[in-house]
Amino acid sequence: MQAVPDVVIVFAAPTYDHAVLLRALKGVCQPKILLGCSSAGEFTSAIQGEGLACALALHSSEMQFAVGVGRGLRDQGMQAAEMLLSSFHGQNTYAYRYRTALVFADALAGKMDSLVERLTLLTAGTYQFVGGGAGDNAQFRSTPVFCETEVLSDAVVALEILSNTPVGIGVRHGWVSAGPVMRVTQVEGNRLISINAMPAVEAWQAHAAATRQNFDLADPLPFFLHTIVGIATDSGYRLRVPLSVEPDGSVQCAAEIPWGAGIHLMQTNNASATEAAVEALRNALAALDGASPSVALFFDCVATRLRMGDAFGLEMAALQPLLGATCAIGCNTHGQIARAEGQFNGFHNCTAVVCIIPA
Repeated sequence: MQAVPDVVIVFAAPTYDHAVLLRALKGVCQPKILLGCSSAGEFTSAIQGEGLACALALHSSEMQFAVGVGRGLRDQGMQAAEMLLSSFHGQNTYAYRYRTALVFADALAGKMDSLVERLTLLTAGTYQFVGGGAGDNAQFRSTPVFCETEVLSDAVVALEILSNTPVGIGVRHGWVSAGPVMRVTQVEGNRLISINAMPAVEAWQAHAAATRQNFDLADPLPFFLHTIVGIATDSGYRLRVPLSVEPDGSVQCAAEIPWGAGIHLMQTNNASATEAAVEALRNALAALDGASPSVALFFDCVATRLRMGDAFGLEMAALQPLLGATCAIGCNTHGQIARAEGQFNGFHNCTAVVCIIPA
């Protein structure tokens, strides 16, 4: 007799009627827990594309699962994090060595860095977090998350995984500095207003002129996808994707950039992006500490898919030799979440994140 799933995780393109899809999955699969998010490109080991839906069923006698939801993410971030964690059991039991949470958040609510920091603070660093911001193919209109049959905006949902075998997480991005360090001198949320006390857009205009590239203010996204922002940190660059130019010369980004931060314009190529994804997978496998992998969840940025085009499929294919018979599933997200020991921590753009659940 086939076991009822403990968990079903679903990623679905914005073209779906998500409420109808969730009710159908709940009715047919009857999982104890159903969660997921809207996505911006979907893939499994067998198929990769956009406008799809994919789902993963989990059943384990060795792990304990719970689901948490936090609402009011935009204006009540701390309360949303507390609400989400109130459904978790890991801080009240010593039966499991490892605590992991798979997190999906409404990307349009913003403040994703703060969310990851709050979750880490509230759990005293005893959990590792992995996941991403829900997507809508870079339309930035509606990026909901799912819990059971609810479609939720301005919310975060997370799957708690308690285990005695480690869950492997790997993070890499493959971007390098394309110019000198600059200082963020004025910023407002996701809006980068000035760099080195000059209108932010001038940094890209100067780079385009120096490298003899075309930068069209009326259509800046093609240039932006190849020349993003890297926030300099002690452990490497945390990436942010610029999206549009405002009339005052400010630049809207996909996530917030700290005031006073040292930043670089960054560059990459398809080979580097593929190598980063492979290295992230290697790190995730190593983090299993000798355990056998059961399934790999893979998250990469919608900006990466848009920049690489058809070559994004080659990135996915490059993972298969390392995966062997292990199945993979994932989606393109509006930002990636990763906080784990030995990994590059926080909220990212244009970064490959791999989570491997052990057998």
